[in-house]
Formats: sequence, structure tokens, C-alpha cells
Amino acid sequence: MAPGDALPALLALLGALLPGPGGAQTSVFPTEATLPRGGSVQINCSSSCDQQASLGLETDLDKTEVARGNNWKAYELSNVRKDSNLICFSVCGGEQTMAAASLTVYWCPDQVELAPLPSWQPVGENLTLRCQVAGGAPRANLTVVFLRGEEELDRQPVVGEPAEVAATVLVARRDHGANFSCRTELDLRPLGLELFENTSAPRQLRAFALPPTGPRLDAPRVLETGTRRAAVCSLDRLFPVAEAQVHLALGDRRLAPTIATHGDSLSAQALLRAKAGEEGSRQLTCAVTLGNRSRETRQTVTLYSFPAPNLTLSEPEVSEGTEVVVECQAQAEAVVTLSGAPAGPPGPRAQFLLNASAEDNGRSFSCSAALEVAGQVLQKNRTRELRVLYGPWLDERDCPGNWTWKEGTKQTLRCRARGNPPPDLNCSREKDGALLPIGNLSHVTRSLSGTYVCRAVSSRGQLTREVLVTVLYSDHQNLVAIVVVTILVILGVAGTAAYLYNRQRKIKKYKLQEAQKAATMKLNTPATPP
Repeated sequence: MAPGDALPALLALLGALLPGPGGAQTSVFPTEATLPRGGSVQINCSSSCDQQASLGLETDLDKTEVARGNNWKAYELSNVRKDSNLICFSVCGGEQTMAAASLTVYWCPDQVELAPLPSWQPVGENLTLRCQVAGGAPRANLTVVFLRGEEELDRQPVVGEPAEVAATVLVARRDHGANFSCRTELDLRPLGLELFENTSAPRQLRAFALPPTGPRLDAPRVLETGTRRAAVCSLDRLFPVAEAQVHLALGDRRLAPTIATHGDSLSAQALLRAKAGEEGSRQLTCAVTLGNRSRETRQTVTLYSFPAPNLTLSEPEVSEGTEVVVECQAQAEAVVTLSGAPAGPPGPRAQFLLNASAEDNGRSFSCSAALEVAGQVLQKNRTRELRVLYGPWLDERDCPGNWTWKEGTKQTLRCRARGNPPPDLNCSREKDGALLPIGNLSHVTRSLSGTYVCRAVSSRGQLTREVLVTVLYSDHQNLVAIVVVTILVILGVAGTAAYLYNRQRKIKKYKLQEAQKAATMKLNTPATPP
């Protein structure tokens, strides 16, 4: 109803409440009606006049009189699309009275939509859900309900046209992958109707957690050209860890890491390679991206070239007494240390002169080169061995000239000839050429006694040395054997004599006993009468 119609409506309402002349009144039915937008309703206007009254209905809606009777009329209002106030009036005896009615139009919202969610939402931060609602009446009965799945989170009234209703949710890990939506509820149950619901399409939330610290980088600070070293980038407390992406690069060269996850931890490993000509400093970058945020750590890696020093001998194999030049040289930035060289100013080169002797055979020379790279002192070593040709040698230390052993003992004759190349050695007895078992553990017999000539032979010449072997022994063993035999003979003779003596005694005793027995028998025999 327009603002200018407010006063006539108020007068009509007062007229409906106050009795007209003669007590006649105007009535309307229904006084209140609720109907869907675009619907129809019948309104009945009647008068209590005791004579024929004149009836009418005042409204800006489309109306059609559908029935009438004595002091009543029925009107049909069609295509009702908005709330309206109606006035029924009647004239009785020249006096007019009025009655008012109201129509309430209801309709569900034309649009219920949850505003798009962020592509990623950090865990532990508030998320604002916004539900956009267009249309819907009566607004006093219209509510927006925010949902996580089927769980109700919040409800808010709908205000404005179009309306945007908001609710705040603290996002947790369990919200990752959850569906959020909003639902309008038009509750007309207090008006005798039902509850009308309209739900938006769901939107899925992607939540993530990323620690405030950057990833850990376990990588070499220096890297030699032509080598490979592993670099490991790791980060904990990631959610969901499977969605994390790793960018690992050395300078402008992107690496292809192998990624492994365990729980909420991630580890990415890649091989760092340095090629010749790439010397210098490079930035090793590891960036872990999750959601719309990233954590990055950088480390400087210095690429360097450092070949081992060059250690040379003027001749690796020389004869005894030959001068040998030992030299070590490294790159210009390095400092070398050469074993055996006299102390001198530090530098990339060192050398000395050696007069080779037999003691130098097999001598190992070492050269160590030190290079400082990015604050680290690196070392490379090289060794060479000198071979000195000499000999053969046979002296008292290697082959003693006198050996004295006791017969019956076990002994080893240790006689060694030195020289390079190693000489062949044998020891033979002068008188018969018998060989002495050198280096073997043997039983000593008196047959080993004698003078031997030990001869060492190699391509460098030959050398001989006499060795005297003396075996100590004695003849007391024969004496013992004679004594033993003598004792055995004496014991044999004594035994035989004792045997014969005892046998003779037994014979004499037997004869005596026989004589005594014969005498006794003679005495006991009666005498023959004369």
C-alpha cells in the first residue's frame, strides 16, 4: 500500500471497529491469509445491516466477484505476488462501515549459493563462510543454516535483498576434504503451514598445515668437479604431506629429487654434480610448497677443481749410488708437503736430491697438497715407491758364521741373503757337498757337523760366506749300556748259583729223611727167634 493510502486505511479500520448507524457492521473473512506467491484467495465481505446494504472490496489486486447473497459478496483475488491490505466496506442506511484484512505472500529464495571457498585454507585460521540469498519471503521466517556435511555449524537471519549471510569457522585438520554448504529454512509452521528448505551446492575445503620454519638442508658446502654428492632437503609437520611439492635447484639447474614421506615428514634427496668449467659459488635452493604458501632454505655450494699433486721420481728404479730427483707439484693455489724434503717456504712445488742406497729400496715417498676452499682445507695425496738395485749381501747379521747346537735338539738355521733382485741362496758342506736345510726346523744330529759354504747369487753378482756348524754330543750312553749289561750278567749268575744251592740242600735233606725212615723201620721190626 502506498504511503498516501495509509490514512484512508486507518479510517477504514476504525470504521470497521466502530458500529455504524443502527448498530450495523461490516465483516471480512478471512482477516489474515497466507498464500504462495502468484496464488489466489477468496475474500468474503458481509454486512449486519437489517436492510439491503451496498457492499464492496477496496484493493489494488486483480479481483473478480465470484458469488453474492443477502448482504454478502465473495471476491477472488488472483496472481497475488506481494503482501497486501484489503478493505471491505458496506453502506447501510446511508452510513458506511469498513473491515480490514491482510494478505501475506510467501515464496522460497530464488538463489541459495555458498560463495567459493579459498583454494587452500591454513589449519588453525578462521574461515569465513558466505551464503548468498536472493528472494524469499516472509523474511521474518527465513533463516540461513551453515553446514559441514550434515553437521550444523551456525544459523543466521536473512537481512537485505539480495542478502549475504556470513559465519566464521576455525579450520582444523579434520576439515580437509569436508563439504560445506548453506541451507535456507522458511519456517511457516507458526502460520499453520510447513517448513520449506533450499540447500546450496556443496563446496569442498582443502586445508593444509605448514610449519613456520624453513626446510633443513643437508648438503656439502664444497663440491669437486667430476664428483657427485647427495643433498637432502627435509621438513616436518606437513599436512597433508602427500600434497607438498619440492623445488630443489643448484643455481639455475633444477634437480630431480627422490621424495619420501613418513607420517607428516617429507624428505627429498638428489645428487649434486659438478662439471669441469663450472667452478665457482652456486646457490642450492630447497623450497617446499603446500597450499598457497611456501617455505624456502638456501645454501651456498662452492664448486672447485683440485687434482691430486704430481709426484715424480727422476728414475723409479736405479742402481745403488745413483742420484734421484724427487719432485712434487700441485696447482698454483695449493701448498705441498713432500716427505724427506728440507723445510722451505710454502708453495705449490717441492723437491730434493737423493743418493740412492740399499736402505732406500722400497722406500715410499708421499706428497700432500692442501687447498683452502670456502673456509675448508682440503687435501690430496700421492705416493711413489723407489726401487734400488743392489747386492747380494751376506753379513753376520743376516747369516751368522758359527752355529753350535746340541745333538737331539730341534733348531732352525736362519741364513738370509739380501739384495734387489732377491738372490738365490744355498749352503753346501765343503767335504761332501751336503746341503744345509736353511729355514727348516730340523732335528740336530752329529752328521750336520762341518763347514759349509753359503753362496748368494743374483743378476747383480754373487757372494759366498763360510758357516761352521758344531754339534755337541758325548759317549756316556755306551757306558750306561755296559753297566746295565754287567748288572744283568751278575744278576743272572747270582740267580743260577742260588738255584743250584737250594737244589743241593733239598737233595741232602731228602736223603737224610730217607735214612731216618729206614732206621726207624729196622727198630720196629721183631727179631727172628734163634
